[in-house]
Amino acid sequence: MSLDSVSSQQSAPAYRPTSTVQAIGSRWGVAAGHALAAEAAAHVLGAGGNAIDAGVAAGLCLGVVHPDMVSVAGVAPILVHIARTAETFQVSGVGPYPRASTLEYFRGLGNQIPPGLPRTVVPAAPAAWCMALERWGTMSFAEVATAATEHAGRGFPLSSFSAYQMTANADKYRRWATSAALYLNNGRPFRMGERLVQAELAETLARMARAEAKAGGSRAAGVRAARDEFYRGETAKRIAEYHRVEKGPMTLDDLADFEVEVERAIVGTYGSWQVGVCGFWCQGPVLLQMLNLIEGTDVAALGHNSPAYLHLLAETVKVAFADREAYYGDPHFVDVPAERLLSKAYAAERRALIRDRAWREMPPTGERRGAAAIAGGSGESLDTSYVAVVDAEGNGFSATPSDPNVDAPVVGGVGCVVSGRGSQGWLDPAHKSVVAPGKRPRLTPAPAMLLRDGKLVMPFGTPGGDVQQQAMLQVMLNHVVFDMPLQQAIEAPRVASRSFPDSFWPHAFAPGKLEVERRVPKETRDALTARGHDVSEWPEWEWRAGAVCAVRIAADGARWTGADPRRGAHAIAR
Repeated sequence: MSLDSVSSQQSAPAYRPTSTVQAIGSRWGVAAGHALAAEAAAHVLGAGGNAIDAGVAAGLCLGVVHPDMVSVAGVAPILVHIARTAETFQVSGVGPYPRASTLEYFRGLGNQIPPGLPRTVVPAAPAAWCMALERWGTMSFAEVATAATEHAGRGFPLSSFSAYQMTANADKYRRWATSAALYLNNGRPFRMGERLVQAELAETLARMARAEAKAGGSRAAGVRAARDEFYRGETAKRIAEYHRVEKGPMTLDDLADFEVEVERAIVGTYGSWQVGVCGFWCQGPVLLQMLNLIEGTDVAALGHNSPAYLHLLAETVKVAFADREAYYGDPHFVDVPAERLLSKAYAAERRALIRDRAWREMPPTGERRGAAAIAGGSGESLDTSYVAVVDAEGNGFSATPSDPNVDAPVVGGVGCVVSGRGSQGWLDPAHKSVVAPGKRPRLTPAPAMLLRDGKLVMPFGTPGGDVQQQAMLQVMLNHVVFDMPLQQAIEAPRVASRSFPDSFWPHAFAPGKLEVERRVPKETRDALTARGHDVSEWPEWEWRAGAVCAVRIAADGARWTGADPRRGAHAIAR
């Protein structure tokens, strides 16, 4: 085609490249919060592994190459879809408080959940990865952990986003000698492109692989042996000994007794779509509640990101998150009225609370109680990453691993932070997520899957703390209601409400606050202010707005990937 013929295409719209290169494949696709994690998954898929093998490889890798947001010994809620049986499962990737972590224990710490070992819960990620691999994978632990182990041992060049975060948090590493030794480069923050070596973490992963090799027997037995090394072997002993010496709450028995749970995913509907999420031990069901609330409105008629539409989103968040605050918690300890919360009838009742004016406080729930929170609203907590995979058979993997390296010390001899997710507990005895031995904190990381007629269409998710479900809601509506291509749906400007107690200690509360990316026009922001919102302006591209990734199975079978440029996410397809 000549240049003249190109310029003569007057009927075609102007070409507008996206900020992230679009990856589309005919066999498989992966999107993850770090390029090296996406590469790890792609290598496994190219070697014949399935979506679960690849997802576990990417998840382990995120704990190595994205330590500012994820720990190998952190949390990892997982959704798995099996195409052959059209079943979708959840793996409860969050552990409980140790036996010593009583309310009285925290009262003795000044009625605080301070940074450091007191925040420790039993690390669930290794058990979650191994459970998914054992039950639905095809490869060994050693095979899927190869990339993570190599990047830890040989080192890898730090990404611009991780360098930014680690520079901003350098003083937090200095609180603990083990963290400063690992995450500071001769006393100063690592710069972009500098090599971070995590030799002890590489040895931890290698130790698990050696336990697998010694086990003999079936593949599943080997994976189980790798898992048991972490919770009952040398690694567990090192964690328990570190806590003993440093007066932390974790013991060997806390680790040895832990198991993740596998259940069917909770599945709700939005029109002809189904959406699968994890249970009420995390905030996953709030996405279903928001979709139920919005389903009663002709969203498309409001216009994308119009003042009326963004007002509806913000007020929907407030109503649903009021329920999250009142009812959600570990179902082993809390009687969650799950059926009622997720019913269409209940949504119709609650929809009446969405008014023309913005709620300044939390909307009422059936169970009224004061919010024991600090005014101000933090929005500063580091959080999480994400990985989505779809393989050639249509199996899907959706996981949101987390636990940054700033809240607790690196455990010597293990090479990473051991889950500080206890920061998501409460010390108010009346709160559903008050701390208790053996109880899981209410988790923010919460992956999702979009289905139709029981078949997987799209695993999707994001980091972002309390923003996660808000960002996922906006991207999903952008895609299925406003017909945006996936990458465009991800890149569209977002808003986020902070009008509820933050999930992280000390649970700051910013009544009426609505954060809005600056790409939303000023006249729209002004119109939201006129409706009663306390509008706070974000930059054009704000990392706190989440980093949504997804893989969409198109009608013709193509795998369309979407990766958020807000945090440098990356996608690969073939």
